[in-house]
Amino acid sequence: MSRILTFSRRLVHLKNLHDCHPKTQSFLSSFSTSASESAVATASEPKPPYIPPPIGVASTKHAGRAVFALRKIEAGELIHSAKPIVCHPYPSSVHKVCYFCLRRLPNKDNTSGESVSFCSQICEEESKKFYDVEKKANWSKFNEYCRVQGLKYPLLLKRFVCKAISGFVTSAMFDLHQPEKLTSDKICAMKEEFVLLRNTLEDAGIDHEEMSFLTEEWYINSMARIRINAFRVELPVGSYEDLHSSAAASVQGEAAVGNAMYMLPAFYNHDCDPNVNIVWTENVDTKMVALRDIEEGSLFNLVQIFNCLSYSI
Repeated sequence: MSRILTFSRRLVHLKNLHDCHPKTQSFLSSFSTSASESAVATASEPKPPYIPPPIGVASTKHAGRAVFALRKIEAGELIHSAKPIVCHPYPSSVHKVCYFCLRRLPNKDNTSGESVSFCSQICEEESKKFYDVEKKANWSKFNEYCRVQGLKYPLLLKRFVCKAISGFVTSAMFDLHQPEKLTSDKICAMKEEFVLLRNTLEDAGIDHEEMSFLTEEWYINSMARIRINAFRVELPVGSYEDLHSSAAASVQGEAAVGNAMYMLPAFYNHDCDPNVNIVWTENVDTKMVALRDIEEGSLFNLVQIFNCLSYSI
């Protein structure tokens, strides 16, 4: 009973934060939108005000940060949407999907060409947040190392590093996420990855001041958070209500096109008895949907079975 009371007090406090602190509201709205915000205004109408989703984030004793319902959530209800902090396509999908949003491209096969494609001018413009830096470097050794070692997350962190160098994200963005407890063998392997990444950027003439954050310690700490918080992005489904087909494709591994890190979804608890499903409808932007009725104050649970899988799908 005392644990429930503790959670309830924290949830009330977080609700008050939403109501009273514009900076907190602005930060969350950068990565998440509520269900009511899905009806976007037309060009002639003003954008509707940001309404925080019906969730609270609080620290737990055993699971780090977790997400709770601030009111009763009905089965099938869209809890909130989420945009990624960073995403990256799998090497096998890099010529089949948009290099920015991972939307499937029409009539695209996995070729050996070096160029990448975008689904729209908007995505091409948005990609400049990392691609202008990325294009300066020769990534052949880094990519080949990841391919031979069967690695996927260094590619995700590489893109994040390019965004940080460009000044579009802060290098401390992952600090809120729970890290994995790393073995000495994993740390040794990450040190090799770091040296290869750092050398690639230095060889490209990237200013040392711009990547002063990129230290061995920062790389290992960031990778420890990515390894247990990144999501495998699934093939788009017809609609977010189509939960059963989405779940089947996820288990079979047939739908994967890349990986992504999100802010709020990464705080969801991992459980074999989920009450929330994460669904992708057309690109890397995702929707969190209730699988059943969720009572106020209850913990949101996801099944996240894909962190251990190789990227060679």
